[in-house]
Amino acid sequence: MQGSQGSNEHETVGAYALGILDDAEATAFEAHLATCEWCAQQLDELAGMEPMLAALADLPGSGTPAIGESLSAKPSPRLVERLVDDVGERRAMKRRRSFYMIAAAAALIIAGPLAVIAANGGNDSGQKGTVAAATAKDTFDTLSDKVSATDKTTKVSATVAMTKKDWGTLGVVELSNVKGPLKCSLIAVGKNGERETMSSWSVPAWGYGIANATKAEAKAPLYAQGGAALKPNEIDHFEVMTFEGKKLVEVDA
Repeated sequence: MQGSQGSNEHETVGAYALGILDDAEATAFEAHLATCEWCAQQLDELAGMEPMLAALADLPGSGTPAIGESLSAKPSPRLVERLVDDVGERRAMKRRRSFYMIAAAAALIIAGPLAVIAANGGNDSGQKGTVAAATAKDTFDTLSDKVSATDKTTKVSATVAMTKKDWGTLGVVELSNVKGPLKCSLIAVGKNGERETMSSWSVPAWGYGIANATKAEAKAPLYAQGGAALKPNEIDHFEVMTFEGKKLVEVDA
């Protein structure tokens, strides 16, 4: 009597009873519930079944006929099978969403303070960029553990200042004599061969740390702050790489 849309709304009663619908879905179902005696009756019958259905939804092979047959005939095994499948699917989606949100939050916690910073802050990013630049350079200046190198071919120079953290290694690279336009990354290479990108940035056409540059912005080096899960004693060396895979400079740790 309701067609395919009504059938889908009927099947949502189990998810609604468990409270796993999002706000939009719950609102839509409540509008349907107000005019559907069948769903209202099923909702009353499903009261108190949340723990059982939730447990079944988390079991391997949930939604099989065996599970439906093992449950009460009221509601019918076929309905229970659909409910279990629905609960399982929605719980899986929620777990995936939670995982992505946690991963994103972790990335922000680690990468948030690792923004790439030009030492002079003289770009179009405004006052916020200037404040962030001072923070990166100040961090570099306060760290005593520094390693440096200059590539014989590219002539790019880099100094990496680092310190041990509970979560791994905080590092700030000072990069000079690099011309753009380029997109680059600072990579920590572990003694076990593991590679971790600590930070990424863009180099404008005029570059950074160019001694004879005509632009004031190009004379100052670039400072990029980042982090790695590797501890300082687990790092073999650092690499500054372009996004195209060219190594600009390698610095032994």
